[in-house]
Amino acid sequence: MSAAIYDSENIFAKILRGEIPAHKIYEDSDVVAIMDVMPQGPGHALVIPKSPSRNLFDADPQTLGGLAQAVRRVAIAARKAFASDGVTVTQFNESAAGQSVFHLHVHVIPRFSGVPLKPHSDTMEDDAVLAANAEKLRAAIASD
Repeated sequence: MSAAIYDSENIFAKILRGEIPAHKIYEDSDVVAIMDVMPQGPGHALVIPKSPSRNLFDADPQTLGGLAQAVRRVAIAARKAFASDGVTVTQFNESAAGQSVFHLHVHVIPRFSGVPLKPHSDTMEDDAVLAANAEKLRAAIASD
């Protein structure tokens, strides 16, 4: 199986370059965390490495280390900010596994007992809701 080529025009690459706006909740030298514009639940965030990796298969191990640390930080903040019962952390590799944007990213979704995730759809969340949820997450991260 041949390796797929990284597409530098994917939406997350454009967000990282500042070409497309996003509700940022966290950023360091390795990653940026943003609100998912089509959330499966309140507070659904994405943690995206700045390094151009298509997915887990071509990511540098150093990229994965920084990504994992940031995912933990965002997950702890998500649980606190939304008073959730738990947090789902997911990551998809290639179309067959559900990957739709081919830049490595991790979903962090606050979860509540008995409340199923909404299906991933093409419907974007209201910008005011995203902004409010981003503020909750930023505040929780800052208080860490």
